[in-house]
Amino acid sequence: MQTNNNRQWVVLGTGGTIAGTAARMSDHTGYSAGQLGVETLLAGVPGLQAQLQGDALVCEQVAQLDSKDMDPATWQLLARRCRHWLDQPSTGGVVITHGTDTLEETAWFLQRVLATGKPVVLTCAMRPATALMPDGPQNLLDALTVVRDSLARGVLAVCAGRVHAAGEVQKVHPYRLDAFSSGEAGPLAWVEQGRVRWARQPPGPMPDAQAAKALSVPVEDWPWVAARRACWRP
Repeated sequence: MQTNNNRQWVVLGTGGTIAGTAARMSDHTGYSAGQLGVETLLAGVPGLQAQLQGDALVCEQVAQLDSKDMDPATWQLLARRCRHWLDQPSTGGVVITHGTDTLEETAWFLQRVLATGKPVVLTCAMRPATALMPDGPQNLLDALTVVRDSLARGVLAVCAGRVHAAGEVQKVHPYRLDAFSSGEAGPLAWVEQGRVRWARQPPGPMPDAQAAKALSVPVEDWPWVAARRACWRP
């Protein structure tokens, strides 16, 4: 599959396990999430420059939190930063490092409020960065592979070599590395040997003028909604 070359790709950091640290390399559960910056995460990805093939990479720390603490204000800030970068002609797409607890909620929110043909790819990790064999570096490299693929569009999630659509992805396991599923539909694609093998076309953007107001309306004025897993009132 051909990729878009000689463009700018943006990585936005929000914290999560992928940026977590623990006192011991063997500790996969007793860690502190969101401790490392996105620049540090990118520095730990082997083969990154070869994957970029001369393209520019820009990174920005949007938030630094455990994703269980994700809130409407952070969602709005993240969406605004995505909008800022996606509106730049030189930007080919955006990758977001995120925690696993609320990744599916963030993905769906961004899919509804960002009307863009450019890809936005969320990725994560189930082990902290200090683990003996962390999964974050490979997931981040896979996310950059997907965002640069010519068929990628809309909001996607990449974890354990699988590519999920924002409207289908769900966390189904609290510990194993392959923690996400797209249900009976199955993944959109797999990342194999640095290439994306698509099983289905990604759904692309879902323009919604009402939802897009979330970018400009103060979060305290957002209406009450029933989320997919809980109810909340900003």
